[in-house]
Amino acid sequence: MCLGIPGRILDVHDSAGVRMGMVDFGGVRREVCLAYTPEAGIGTYVIVHVGFAIAEVDESEAERTLDVLRAMADAVASELGEPLPAAAEGVSAADGRGPFDTSQKPLGPSPRTAAQGHGEAGGRPGRKS
Repeated sequence: MCLGIPGRILDVHDSAGVRMGMVDFGGVRREVCLAYTPEAGIGTYVIVHVGFAIAEVDESEAERTLDVLRAMADAVASELGEPLPAAAEGVSAADGRGPFDTSQKPLGPSPRTAAQGHGEAGGRPGRKS
């Protein structure tokens, strides 16, 4: 799954031969690569994913999307009484473990376990029928 965030281009410039721009995401500003949206200019709204503008979007759609994202954050804060804290570096919010944590068992069945007879009539995991 990916998440694209809409923002408005404030500035367009060249950086080492790459088309870049400063984009405003409802008050948060970040430098973004504009190479994939060559027609986008100052004032244009774009969808940004991992630092790359991947599509243009109209202003009303951008504002609606930003409102939904703000409402999600507000809903969490309202339900919990405070906003969610930022996850620690390398820790997934879903499981509390980092992406390269090998100190614990995998979260799901291993491919070997899954292939050892689960779902076979009379079969038991780890034993061939």
